[in-house]
Amino acid sequence: MNKIRVLIADDHPFFRYGVSTYLKTVPEIEIVGEAATGEEVINQANKLKPDVILMDIRMPVINGIEATKKIIGVNPNIHILMFTMFKDDQSVFEAMRVGAKGYILKDAGKEEIIRAIKTVAAGEAIFSASIAAKMVHYFSSTRPAASEQLFPDLTSREREVLYLIADGAINREIADHLQISNKTVSNYVTNILNKLQISSREEVIQIVNISNLDK
Repeated sequence: MNKIRVLIADDHPFFRYGVSTYLKTVPEIEIVGEAATGEEVINQANKLKPDVILMDIRMPVINGIEATKKIIGVNPNIHILMFTMFKDDQSVFEAMRVGAKGYILKDAGKEEIIRAIKTVAAGEAIFSASIAAKMVHYFSSTRPAASEQLFPDLTSREREVLYLIADGAINREIADHLQISNKTVSNYVTNILNKLQISSREEVIQIVNISNLDK
């Protein structure tokens, strides 16, 4: 079984040591390097080509969001998991915009962090429960008025699911928000991908971002 190769980027050495120590106990995960600044993590990413980078937002020289943008621009197959104390709206959505696959808080439990790493390594998006709830609330209160004109081939419910996907919600969170089953959500996701002729959630995010910029 191939291990998930992880690079830890945080400017606090004690925190890096703590995370590294307990991740080393997970058989499926291999720590391949550490970085203390945004500049270091960019260089390490280019050199080591990890599967996942645990990326702090607040780092000296280059912050985590800008570093994420630069890394994904050169290495699109590297998955970035933002790992931070900050859950403000601006940080969450800016991280999504530059291509981060997930956003979890540093007070998350060990099992939640491991699950997040595995989910992101598989190409899926994941967010801490409080972050996901914030995103769903943001979407429900700011849904674009022009959504029907932007995606005329989708039903109104498919458009709801589309924007929840674009906001980073996973199927279970979409099901809870819309009060439908996980199976129904899966069917909607399949229909959306087929109608828009795309193959992944990442492309959903790109399409919605582009449509919002064009408005």
